[in-house]
Amino acid sequence: MSLADSILWTAMPYITIVLLVGGIIWRHRYDKFGWTTRSSQLYESRLLRIGSPMFHYGILFVLAGHLVGLFVPDSWTSALGVSETAYHYLSLSTGTIAGLATVAGIALLIYRRRTNGPVFLATTRNDKLMYVVLLAAILMGMIAKLTHAGGHGYDYRTTIAPWLRSVFTLRPDYARMDGVPVTYQIHIVIGCVLIALVPYTRLIHMFSAPVQYLFRPYIVYRSRERGQLGTRPERPGWERVQ
Repeated sequence: MSLADSILWTAMPYITIVLLVGGIIWRHRYDKFGWTTRSSQLYESRLLRIGSPMFHYGILFVLAGHLVGLFVPDSWTSALGVSETAYHYLSLSTGTIAGLATVAGIALLIYRRRTNGPVFLATTRNDKLMYVVLLAAILMGMIAKLTHAGGHGYDYRTTIAPWLRSVFTLRPDYARMDGVPVTYQIHIVIGCVLIALVPYTRLIHMFSAPVQYLFRPYIVYRSRERGQLGTRPERPGWERVQ
């Protein structure tokens, strides 16, 4: 492994973490009103209702697969009776389906932004950069996975996963990355760029999921006939203002 590689796999993850954490703190302190998805549903909702769930559910499964694959040691799954072959095919099948759903959702959202005038005008340079990096990360991950899909596949849980876990113990074992396929290395670099960009794009909203919406009371909307605008029959007794 060259000196450049050792620096890359030692410094890059920490630079990413600093940009992520520092950006979140900065954004929360100085840009609270910008901490939003800048929803464009008002301009167009039909394509959004299809593309947004595909993207969000797909990316959630992708993230879940990465967390399991990178932070759950292979000895744990073996202790549960899951063989390496079974794990490989389960990871390959579910990861491919989730990746395809995510890419399809992103493609539909990009098409919506490009073909709808008001939505396109509301698209910032940050949005365009975010879409490019996000799409590149997903596609590169799928390419890396499918390129090494034959046989038992590439066992990244013995190289990439231990390296990543060693980063969080502040003793980065960069030697683990020696011999890792180039496709996986490119995927990791793009992934680090994407993580570093999170606080500076609309992706910041992932840290403020509206969990309270699950417990709020229903909002009831009432419609009136066209000829009854401005008029209302006498209220029943229980609705009268005391």
